[in-house]
Amino acid sequence: MAIIVNLDVMLARRKMSLTELSEKVGLTMANLSVLKTGKAKAIRFSTLDSICATLDCQPGDILEYTPHT
Repeated sequence: MAIIVNLDVMLARRKMSLTELSEKVGLTMANLSVLKTGKAKAIRFSTLDSICATLDCQPGDILEYTPHT
């Protein structure tokens, strides 16, 4: 897939664990783990909004597009 999820990078920058993000956003660890590993097929805007609000970042800080070569 051409979309790379940089959630782990933002968590490291904010010195926050996946567990802490899970509690603050209200998502299960399993769902956040699927997103973090790049195995998610989709993400709801409301979820992305909650993650960005919690991490104080923009969607582009988490999601990166790399064209197929």
